[in-house]
Amino acid sequence: MVRRDDAKTQALEASRTLNPRPEKVTDPAFGPGGFFDPADLLQVKYEMVRKAEAAGVPASRAAADFGFSRQSLYSARAALRERGLAGLVPAKPGPKGGHKLTGQVMDLLEDLLEADPGLRPADLAAEVRQRFGVSVHPRSVERALQRRRTARAGDGQSGDQAPGAAPKSP
Repeated sequence: MVRRDDAKTQALEASRTLNPRPEKVTDPAFGPGGFFDPADLLQVKYEMVRKAEAAGVPASRAAADFGFSRQSLYSARAALRERGLAGLVPAKPGPKGGHKLTGQVMDLLEDLLEADPGLRPADLAAEVRQRFGVSVHPRSVERALQRRRTARAGDGQSGDQAPGAAPKSP
């Protein structure tokens, strides 16, 4: 099946809901001239779950008709129950958080800064490399420390201010 390059396809790509295998969808409702679009991953997953739940179609057949595995059907069903339609939208790819600047590393950085506030981000990055064997960019250290200060300020905890920051008003 040839993908069309139109506004809907671009919108589906932008929202991460473009079905990478629309040709695998064999359910009759997604046939030519039908209401449903096999390129719309959200429609496909929702209809797959609906067919298995409401129509009583066996999970293996429902999954196959929509180009998915049974496990994908079960995962989609759970996501739909837990988060509604938004649960069927694929998560953003990539790491979900910092994997180098862990809590333990951040605690060390704060301890070092408390002992010597004059340390530069490059000094802190070198200390992390020496103690943990992890190479981090000085700017990453600086941003992570700022995020932690901001989070603490938002939680109502009294944390250190960023160097050069204006004093907080009472």
